[in-house]
Amino acid sequence: MSKQQEQQLELLVHRMTWEAEGVVSLDLVHPAGKPLPAWEPGAHIDLHTGGQIRQYSLCGDPADTTRYRIAVLREPSSRGGSAHVHSGLRPGAVVTVKGPRNHFPLVEADSYLFVAGGIGITPILSQARAARSRGASWRLWHGGRTRASMAFGDELLQLAGDGGEVTFHPQDEHGHLDLPAILSHAGPRTRVYCCGPEPLLAAIEAACEGLGLRERLHIERFAAVRVPQPAGGEQSFEVEAARSGVTLTVGPEESIVDALERAGVAVETSCRDGICGTCETAVLDGTPDHRDMLLSAEEHAAGRTMMVCVSRCSSRRLVLDL
Repeated sequence: MSKQQEQQLELLVHRMTWEAEGVVSLDLVHPAGKPLPAWEPGAHIDLHTGGQIRQYSLCGDPADTTRYRIAVLREPSSRGGSAHVHSGLRPGAVVTVKGPRNHFPLVEADSYLFVAGGIGITPILSQARAARSRGASWRLWHGGRTRASMAFGDELLQLAGDGGEVTFHPQDEHGHLDLPAILSHAGPRTRVYCCGPEPLLAAIEAACEGLGLRERLHIERFAAVRVPQPAGGEQSFEVEAARSGVTLTVGPEESIVDALERAGVAVETSCRDGICGTCETAVLDGTPDHRDMLLSAEEHAAGRTMMVCVSRCSSRRLVLDL
């Protein structure tokens, strides 16, 4: 879904359900009962809560336009987002939501191999449901710390009863997922989807690279991976905001977003880590130095858009559609 189609809505917390140890799901509905904007498997929304904006994957059924369902893990180190959801929100509360936005779409394929770690099951759940509805074969490996911490077990088993296969792999019982063995089930026309903590994502990237599956791997990150600075350090460069008529210099110690805001050019942002897609901006001229975790290698090479919260410039000047 393009940014132009995103909407900001005030939604009602209709229901909260414990899905696993430390995981609660929220059903969000329109207070007047209106249908909600459409979404596709892999999409997420921005949830304004506890003074923070956090991204949560939609894990319900896209065919159900009456509600959005998200699931939130209580993070011990929460800075306000998940802690507020668990401790401060209750049915009847009104929350601000923006989206949906999808940088993890389910492409057409004959078969799918899904790998989820912990709360990473949330986007995978809707994707497995879509794979079933498409009549594609699919297999899901769901890893977690303990069996009690793994959400949506009964729902996944129901889905698997119609042409799919689900394997639960609690770490305290079986150790880490054996990714090379799991990936051996990927046929020549299988797409691999993975979401979870960074160690799992790094491991599956390495395993797919070794097995020649990297081009068929799709991942979604919850946190940014820091890109090392160039050997000579960061360099200043010029940015022109074409629609605003503003030209400015981005210093070596500031982001494009910070420089634009300093010059009075408003940019919509959320994570500021290159993982949510809120600040994706069209590039009219120049060569971006991409440092986001969302755009594909092909999109990076094309250079038509960039995430201005983290990416920089490989040329001396960028012209942005702002």
